[in-house]
Amino acid sequence: MFNVLSDLNWFAVIASTAVFAVLGGLYFTVVVAKPYAIALGNDDRELPPPGPLVVVGPLITSLVVVVTSAVLLRALHVEAIGDGIAFGLIVGIGYLVAQTMTIAINPNFPRPFLYTLVNAPYFIVCTVATAVILTAWS
Repeated sequence: MFNVLSDLNWFAVIASTAVFAVLGGLYFTVVVAKPYAIALGNDDRELPPPGPLVVVGPLITSLVVVVTSAVLLRALHVEAIGDGIAFGLIVGIGYLVAQTMTIAINPNFPRPFLYTLVNAPYFIVCTVATAVILTAWS
């Protein structure tokens, strides 16, 4: 059932990963830069310039999320766009947003609810977009 890696549309995987990267770059540096800094407690201090890990790390982890979604969509035989959207919402809210909240509930995150609220739209939009791309190109 899960032996589907060779059946994946790798162009769709690359396109979906690019969506994660482009939306993430725009979302966190333009759309929610200030609330994101506040959520992390960094609104009153100068941060060092981002290194390569800030670009490469999210790109790799986004690729992992996209490949995982592609495998599950294929294994579950999701073919209709509506079912793809439902899958994206389930993954986005049920896994990524919930896990973001779990990670943020610790003493290192001064505002865990704000952090989750700021991150949630990005994860939901990206997972739905990914599911639609992967479903449409399957």
